[in-house]
Amino acid sequence: MQQRIYKTAVMVVHDLVATALAVILTFVFRFNGDLLAERLHALPLLLPPFMAFAGLVYARFKLYRTKWRFASLPDLAGIVRAASVLALTLLVLDYVLVSADLYGFYFFGKVAIVLYWVLQIFLLGGTRLAFRYLKYTRSRQSSARAATVPTLLLGRGGDIEILLRAIESGSVRKLSPKGILSPRAGEAGQMMRGVPVLGGFSDLEQVVANLAERGQPVRRLVATPSALTPEAEPDDLIARARRLGLPLARVVSLGEGMRDAELAPLEIEDLLLRPTVEIDRPRLERFLGGTRVVVTGGGGSIGSEICARALAFGASALLVVESSEPALHGVLSQPALANAEAEVTGVLADIRDRDRIQTVFAEFRPDYVFHAAALKQVPYLERDWTEGIKTNVLGSINVADATIAAKARALVMISTDKAIEPVSQLGVTKRFAEMYAQALDAEQTGSDAGLPTRLIAVRFGNVLGSVGSVVPVFKAQIARGGPVTVTHPEMVRYFMTVREAADLVLTAASHADREARALPASPEGADQRAAVYVLKMGQPVRIRDLAERMIRLAGFEPGEEIEIVTTGARPGERLNEILFAREEPRVTLDGIDGVMAAKPVFADRAVLDGWAERLRRAVSAGDRAEAEAVFEAAIPDFRDRASASAASAEASPPQPAATPA
Repeated sequence: MQQRIYKTAVMVVHDLVATALAVILTFVFRFNGDLLAERLHALPLLLPPFMAFAGLVYARFKLYRTKWRFASLPDLAGIVRAASVLALTLLVLDYVLVSADLYGFYFFGKVAIVLYWVLQIFLLGGTRLAFRYLKYTRSRQSSARAATVPTLLLGRGGDIEILLRAIESGSVRKLSPKGILSPRAGEAGQMMRGVPVLGGFSDLEQVVANLAERGQPVRRLVATPSALTPEAEPDDLIARARRLGLPLARVVSLGEGMRDAELAPLEIEDLLLRPTVEIDRPRLERFLGGTRVVVTGGGGSIGSEICARALAFGASALLVVESSEPALHGVLSQPALANAEAEVTGVLADIRDRDRIQTVFAEFRPDYVFHAAALKQVPYLERDWTEGIKTNVLGSINVADATIAAKARALVMISTDKAIEPVSQLGVTKRFAEMYAQALDAEQTGSDAGLPTRLIAVRFGNVLGSVGSVVPVFKAQIARGGPVTVTHPEMVRYFMTVREAADLVLTAASHADREARALPASPEGADQRAAVYVLKMGQPVRIRDLAERMIRLAGFEPGEEIEIVTTGARPGERLNEILFAREEPRVTLDGIDGVMAAKPVFADRAVLDGWAERLRRAVSAGDRAEAEAVFEAAIPDFRDRASASAASAEASPPQPAATPA
């Protein structure tokens, strides 16, 4: 943090010196003799206020948000706008306060002001571009020395050009690009930053053979996002790479322009989804920039990604709350957190411990809390029902109360599509937690005691790559030679990537935060606010179809080389997921893609507190019947699992290999 402040201070001093130099050089170039002496004599009176004003203008046009090594056309445009404002200010002052009509002369004059404008742009922009070129030259020389892996780059020109810049800057290391393959036939034969486009994806074998003959054997393929779109036929690309025995990696970027780019192995799940929703990055930077963020369950797959994305969008401080020591160590060791310029800390704390959570939140003073801590494996919660209530219900109540006590701006509760018309302990416990958050949100927004704390829930389905996801299970079963197990041939699920889920959670939170400031703090305002957000997950995928495609991507034929076995639905499972309850009124979110919302369906806070107390007593007594009676009273849609599943709730311990979600 101190280093960042120091670098910003250096940039500010440079720009102020450049401003003074631009004024002095304008006088020297434009005037001479007595006219020059008179103006230089007035400099001590003129320069200090003008430099102070210039500093405010530069800050207004955000000249210090970009590192000089990444200076680009948008930064130059900001410099031009800032210099234009300063020149226009001089023009107004010269012609209104020091005009020929009042004092008989112009201090600057139109020609001098135009000259100043040119000099100011040159001194501000030229230094930045020169610094960037110096860094570029050094990085290119360094990357050329460190490049040890002859590589083919795959993708369209726009993506490839950004990747090449990342390689030159050192963001992506040890790659020596020997050629480019593009899905666009019109790009063949072109050069991109000195690297030739050698053909299309169908030419892969021939291009690899030609490079080998010239003594440049390709050892790696790197795919950009445009190489993995359906129209690029990535399935065929994977098959070709496997036949050649070449490792195929994809580019993963945490920042804009691949400044924080890294390579990751191309996994089968990268090809299983529709194109992801385009995220409004400036919106999230405005929302999270300079804020203090808490993520509970930050060591999990969703929680850790929210941590990384919050930092990528400018959070100034992050607190990871985790009950598992290995999980906490793992997430804090990730490069996105370990190398962040923001203040990143972690605490061992269990959300079931009310006093501990209250203390942690009070000391950190968060602006936003993202509550991802939960137990979420359906079969385990059907058996160990008390643990689900302790964490998903009572733990969520602790987090919600601590958020309000700490006067945070918002709590975002990560929920599930299984909370609608729930048939499982996971669904019903999450639904109860949503209801509690909505009741507190109504209390906050219905009062006039200052700016309220928003409490919202975000629902989504299965996340590829998360713990318990079906895709890793299928991959392991395929690697063993089968069989691949599905619980029901007609079972369908929604799927999305961890990155997309995290970004859309942040987008939903930004909308709720904006609502808190746009709508009145009153009961009427509470009725207008969205309380539940649902991520758009595209079309649901039939699990059996997913299994068949994964088997084919692995190079086998389903049903012949690898068998698919149906094991039967398990306790708490249903065939289709539901996004909204029937009684939840939908809300239109203008200008936000990828997110839907519904208004709250309020429950009385006193009644909820009574139900929560009954749940505590039921857990202490091990009385499952009493707990289910509470859920049936609180959630009319709660279905008896005996009618929703072929197996009883007291079934034998679950087998992870058959997990469908």
